[in-house]
Order: sequence, then structure tokens, then C-alpha cells
Amino acid sequence: MDCISIIDVRYVKEYQIFLIFNTGKIGDVDLRDLVYKNPISEPLRKPEAFLQLHLDCWPTLAWDSGFDVDPESLYFRATGKSLWETKAS
Repeated sequence: MDCISIIDVRYVKEYQIFLIFNTGKIGDVDLRDLVYKNPISEPLRKPEAFLQLHLDCWPTLAWDSGFDVDPESLYFRATGKSLWETKAS
């Protein structure tokens, strides 16, 4: 496996999402810190805007506002492991 990708994403509650990765790993991730840290994510502070999450063509977690989160950082948040740690296991 050369890269981590997201197979599916589902909204859980507030800023929490459930992810399924191409490695077979799954996990919940809370994105509140990212949403409140980055100016580009300001529109997502409204619950109805956050709910519009989707996977783009890469597939990267994205919103129409232009904010996105790469699969590798989401994998680390969900599993506590990097791609390299996953390959070594």
C-alpha cells in the first residue's frame, strides 16, 4: 500500500465523524479543533455547513467552502499511527 485513502465518511455528531480507510482501519475523529483554528473553516462552525462534508475525487475529506483535510492526518487522528507505522506492523 503506497498511500492511505478514505473509503467512507459519516457524520456522527457535532464535529465528530466516523471514517473507514483502505487499510481496513476505522475510527471516530473530532475536528472541532481544526474548524476553530483555521480561518478558511469558519463557515463550518455552523452545524448545517459542517454536515455538507463529502469525499472529493482524491478522495480527501472536503467541504464546498474550500476546506479539506488530508487522509493521512485523519488516519493518524483515528488510529494514532502514521502510514509508516502501519507498513511496519
